[in-house]
Amino acid sequence: MANILVLDDVIEIAQLIRAILEKQGHAITIFTEEEEALSYARANAVDLAILDIKLKKMSGIEVLAELKKINPAVRVIMLTGYPTMESARECLRLGAAEYCVKPFDKFELEEKVNRALGTESAT
Repeated sequence: MANILVLDDVIEIAQLIRAILEKQGHAITIFTEEEEALSYARANAVDLAILDIKLKKMSGIEVLAELKKINPAVRVIMLTGYPTMESARECLRLGAAEYCVKPFDKFELEEKVNRALGTESAT
């Protein structure tokens, strides 16, 4: 399955995402610090990154741009509790595959991850 990086400044949200996606067989590495997540992405092949837009030092949009410099092929899902058309457009312009509004449910997250990874099952 996929190697997934999760970056959220709220550790409980990152842990929840890890719990949901590990059940699908993915390898999940969680971070609350932007630089740690970027260092990990420089040293490891990341298939998918799930990034919160509101972080501590950088915005998730800035992290998205940096991840795309490290690996242009990385797939990215953006998370936000404060959705705006402007942030959605910017995320998609920078190459995010999906945009997910908090609070999300388990099925929505699984569906967006599968779609981002191109592993959607035909139902």
